[in-house]
Amino acid sequence: MMQIKIKEGSYKIRGKDVDLSGMVFPLVEKFKVGAKGGYVTVDGRAVQGFPDRAIKILCSGEHAYEDAGKAKSTKREETDEETIERLRERFDMLEDMTRATKKGDVRAMIVSGPPGVGKSHGVEKVLGKHDLLADIAQDPSFKKYEVVKGAMSAIGLYCKLFKMADKDNVIVFDDCDSIFADELSLNILKAALDSKKTRRIHWNTDSFKLRNEGVPDSFEFKGSAIFITNIKFDNVRSAKMRDHLTALESRCHYVDLTIDTEREKMLRIKQIVGDGMLTEYKFAEEVHEEIIDFIDINKKRLRELSLRTVLKVADLAKAFPTKWEAMAENTVMKR
Repeated sequence: MMQIKIKEGSYKIRGKDVDLSGMVFPLVEKFKVGAKGGYVTVDGRAVQGFPDRAIKILCSGEHAYEDAGKAKSTKREETDEETIERLRERFDMLEDMTRATKKGDVRAMIVSGPPGVGKSHGVEKVLGKHDLLADIAQDPSFKKYEVVKGAMSAIGLYCKLFKMADKDNVIVFDDCDSIFADELSLNILKAALDSKKTRRIHWNTDSFKLRNEGVPDSFEFKGSAIFITNIKFDNVRSAKMRDHLTALESRCHYVDLTIDTEREKMLRIKQIVGDGMLTEYKFAEEVHEEIIDFIDINKKRLRELSLRTVLKVADLAKAFPTKWEAMAENTVMKR
């Protein structure tokens, strides 16, 4: 495929026209004039930071690009502002998808991202707004969602799904990754999230637990499920585990929050603090800046680069205004 070098041209990234002069792309189709002006079509897959498809670069004519010969496709670095906006869009999308799951328009969703970046907060913030009726009635039976954390057996999963089987109910599995590796649990989830109109789950083994709790050996599941995990499905190497995850992924929408690097984690922290994460501490503005600077300067030595670490440091700054940095060096940093 012919490589071209852009002499003058732009492409809209997150609502802004970005100058691509000097960049090299594989040519897909030569210059054309369309409804929105002239453009040349190139392969965006070859260059990091662009969509995984053919894209149209706006330009004024064939003179706006030239044959780049055997030059390799160039790499465009995302600016800090673009990264922050990308992350904001991803978390906004997560909230939109959670609303759709609550309405039943989306049957199931997997949310993947590193620990401590706000995955659970975004989901629970949306679902929590639907708990007003339960609070007013002071009756937990009105609650339409439940968060499950930690390990869970297959029969425990079956009972939990029965409890949340009604339409509009949402069960959230937060870091409950043991169910991904258990074949029986996975088969139960496959039945619960099947694409068929009627999703019926069966337990074909006699069980005292089911009899004792009044759970039938078969029921129809009409609810929805959200899986929040630190596992990045694409990077799993175990063939057996990968097969399990593929079976689940085929039944769910997969939301990768695209926070893969130290830089992205740090920018996410700056974004959330800038949005008011530490407001309740009532710090002076310079203290906010000092906390962020402390996290940024020491990010390679922190036990965990996350929003949770920011809150730990903020707690120390509140409790020990004159020596919080020394305290933090001993509590949140590796020796």
